[in-house]
Amino acid sequence: MSEGIKTIAQNRKARHEYSIDESYECGIELLGTEVKSFRDGKISFPDSWAEVIDGEIWLRSLKVAENPFSSVFNHDPDRKKRLLLHKEEIKRIKRKVEEKGYTLIPLVFYFKKGRVKVELGLCKGKKVFDKRASLREKDLKREIARDFRHRME
Repeated sequence: MSEGIKTIAQNRKARHEYSIDESYECGIELLGTEVKSFRDGKISFPDSWAEVIDGEIWLRSLKVAENPFSSVFNHDPDRKKRLLLHKEEIKRIKRKVEEKGYTLIPLVFYFKKGRVKVELGLCKGKKVFDKRASLREKDLKREIARDFRHRME
C-alpha cells in the first residue's frame, strides 16, 4: 500500500474461500473506544460479512475488543457497524448482491490519514475444485520463481 497507510488486519481466509470480483474502499463509523482497540489491533473478523439494509451497508460479526482503560463508556464488542459509501456505489452493490448471489466480505482494515478504512470485497464462493485449482496455480508460480532465482545465481 502507499504512503500514509498502515494495515491493521487482513482477511487471508477470504481470498482462499471466495473469488473477489470487485473491491471498494469504505469508511467505517466507530465509537471512540473502538478506534483505540483498532489502534491496538484487537479486532477479529474471520466470519464477518456485510449486508445492505435500507440503503445503508452494515458490517456484521466484527468483534472489536473492549478497551480495558475506559470505564463505563465502553462499547458493545458485537454491535453492527455502518460502512460509509456513496449512494451510487451502494445501489450498484445492492443490485449485484440481490441478483447474482454475491457476498460482501471485509478484506483489509487499515488506517489512511488517521482514519479507519475497510476494503470491502464483492465476492462469490469458490467450489472445492476452484480452491484446488487456485492452490495448484499458486504452487506452480512458486516453483517458477524458485527456478528463476536458482538460474540467476
